[in-house]
Amino acid sequence: MKAARFDYERARSLAHAVELIGGGDGFVKLLAGGQTLGPMLNLRLVQPDLLVDVSKLDETRGWSEEGDAVLIGAGVTHATIEDGKIPGPTGAVLAGIAAGIAYRAVRNRGTIGGSLAHADPAADWLSSLAALGAEVVLVGPAGERRVKVAELSKGAFATDIGDDEVLRAVAVPRLAKSARWGYYKFCRKTGDFAEAIGAVLYDPERRALRLVMGATNGAPIVLDGEAPGGIPETLDTAMLELTLDDHGFAEDAYGKAVHLVAARRALAEARR
Repeated sequence: MKAARFDYERARSLAHAVELIGGGDGFVKLLAGGQTLGPMLNLRLVQPDLLVDVSKLDETRGWSEEGDAVLIGAGVTHATIEDGKIPGPTGAVLAGIAAGIAYRAVRNRGTIGGSLAHADPAADWLSSLAALGAEVVLVGPAGERRVKVAELSKGAFATDIGDDEVLRAVAVPRLAKSARWGYYKFCRKTGDFAEAIGAVLYDPERRALRLVMGATNGAPIVLDGEAPGGIPETLDTAMLELTLDDHGFAEDAYGKAVHLVAARRALAEARR
């Protein structure tokens, strides 16, 4: 199929992009890497009146140090992260996540900000960055604001990003050397969408343990707690089953089982 007719504008700056999406009439979509939006346009699953291209903005394509965090531009591609170009110990974790996203051809074009803004429940960045405690930096007419990735998704393909806001960057906390990380994604074959995601961050300096279950057909399930004695050897399966039931898995025995396995394997990886 071919996309429905739409107007096209290439933003010259972030301020120009905010002006375009805030001042236009009708339905406006932003174009970054286009790896999801392109097929959706062609299948007419989305039919914008105006397409605003932000793929060439220098303001979203770099990275920098920001206190105890790494600030990654929203336009940075998965492949750039996979190739280890993000500095510090956090970078190694991010490179591992990026390497598992779809195929290299997709990673060459797809962007971290575009993935988060799209908010596909099966997306790697949505769950992994929620576990890492990352924040998104949004720019709108009133200036900048930050939202935790764990609170960004409001359901499948729905976010807290305003209609007049552009995602500028992602702030990822730097991990201490003593921190432990585990990530497990279950999919039928390489490149497929995830059926279940488990992500675990253990931070002994803060005595914190965060477990995220993703690919839940909605927002990631984020569980925060304290772990003064280290990562637990066992998992409270009954508690996780009740949590999954509360998120629509009460009648889905298979879905519940694969999410429990993903959580356990992420914990096992963090312990190693």
